[in-house]
Amino acid sequence: MSGSSITIAAKDGGSFSAYLARPAGGAPAPAIVVIQEIFGVNAVMRGVADWLAGEGYVAIVPDLFWRIEPGIDITDQSKAEWDRAFQLFGAFDRDKGIIDIDATRAVAATLPGTNGKVGAVGYCLGGHMAYRTAAETAVDATVGYYGVGINDVLHLAPGIRKPLMLHVAEKDGFVPPEAQAKIADGLGGNPLVTIHTYLGQDHAFARIGGAHYDQASADLANRRTLDFFAAHLG
Repeated sequence: MSGSSITIAAKDGGSFSAYLARPAGGAPAPAIVVIQEIFGVNAVMRGVADWLAGEGYVAIVPDLFWRIEPGIDITDQSKAEWDRAFQLFGAFDRDKGIIDIDATRAVAATLPGTNGKVGAVGYCLGGHMAYRTAAETAVDATVGYYGVGINDVLHLAPGIRKPLMLHVAEKDGFVPPEAQAKIADGLGGNPLVTIHTYLGQDHAFARIGGAHYDQASADLANRRTLDFFAAHLG
């Protein structure tokens, strides 16, 4: 596999970059859009794309903060970076973010070496956007890790017409129990939606190097994610 950068035309003018990771071998493969956390297209997100490429997928990570500032690439290792990340989180236009994710999906479906199937996976802010991607785009299968604020946009749930899997951290400091209950109630009746709860885990339990990283839970969630994509993107 190898990583490179491509440029995607925005539907409302302008363009943005995306990190692209391809699997080894020449057989047509499904594509997966990787939806960033609040730290931009950083080493963690590029690592997710490389992991998925290693599992046989064409992975593409769009720069969703480009309308605020292109090329954000920070970590979760300092207070200054956390302050900047929350500033970006507050400034991010989620409606335009969905437009950019859908533009990425359309490009991913037609990239050389792909088979036309496109999934999506997102983390944190990206987990929220993954839910919206499932509800508002033609993506074929979507996974969200510890999405924040899904309980505030459950009115979009009728738009979910393709499989969606959500990984929920039971002790998520950003998604309290009442929000988790609301999500379960709002989505539990949809047979296309699968919700996994990770007992005792806090937000970002799958972020390697993060304060709440838990390898056992991350490995379980990642295995479920790969099985899910294998079932729905094959």
